[in-house]
Amino acid sequence: MTTSTILWGGFILLVVIMLAVDLGMNRKSHRVSFKEALGWSILWVGLALAFNVGIYFVQGQQKALEFLTGYLIEKSLSVDNLFVFIMIFTVFGVRGELQARVLKWGILGALIMRVVFIFLGAELLERFQWLFYIFGAVLIYTAAKMAFGASEEMDPDKNLMVRLARKVLPMTRKIRGDWFFTRRLGLWVASPLFMVLLVVESSDLVFALDSIPAIFAITLDPFIVLTSNVFAIMGLRALYFLLAEVMGMFAYLKYGISFILAFVGIKMILIMLGVHIPIAISLGVIVLSLVVAIGLSLLANRMGYADGVSGETP
Repeated sequence: MTTSTILWGGFILLVVIMLAVDLGMNRKSHRVSFKEALGWSILWVGLALAFNVGIYFVQGQQKALEFLTGYLIEKSLSVDNLFVFIMIFTVFGVRGELQARVLKWGILGALIMRVVFIFLGAELLERFQWLFYIFGAVLIYTAAKMAFGASEEMDPDKNLMVRLARKVLPMTRKIRGDWFFTRRLGLWVASPLFMVLLVVESSDLVFALDSIPAIFAITLDPFIVLTSNVFAIMGLRALYFLLAEVMGMFAYLKYGISFILAFVGIKMILIMLGVHIPIAISLGVIVLSLVVAIGLSLLANRMGYADGVSGETP
């Protein structure tokens, strides 16, 4: 049995077990407490770091650094998803216990999309290396838009998936219960909660177009790209409930995330010019960006300067 087979097998087994535990413990809709969210967040981060140690002993320091850097990129970019999730739930009036149900299935859908995108992206970049220029430019543009662009109001009527679903699915007017579909008078009808799920999935599709190219600037190894993505996404639901109430405290976080995006975009373009930034330096830049952004945010809150800096959603 090869080393690669052992790593893939261990990763798949771990994810299957954790998904079974997570889904089994959350079969009924309930409001996720701060304590529960903290416990799950610690568990997912701990598993990611333990897996990183495993990569270090099996594949060496370089691959371990690639995984850790990719994981931090995906984790930091996923925070931007949380701002959008808050906006979606506010617009649709989804209460806490139903938010957990939507995010549970939304993140499962996100995992499937990420797998497809990662293997497709890796294959494309191997065949057409000039795509590094395009992906790099997209990341730099996204970074500038995130940092300096005006926030946009969430309008479900402009969402393509929602418009298509409304044309083909009969729907109830209000959210009643935690179901997505039910049978009435012999017909299947959808709940507005299903529309919320569609918006969450479509928003993650957009974020995947940014975050996956970002990690390809670190490595083209599908195993590293996939595992770092999966570990970051699996902990997203717990992170949402951990930070949802205090998200407004991190006024400068979007600038830190946008700087990371711009740095990674420049790194992708430099690769094509024959300039390779070492992984250790990339990891240092990412960690420093997050630490500075969080530190400035907490300082601004303490001194009363945060209001109006970033009350908006990026």
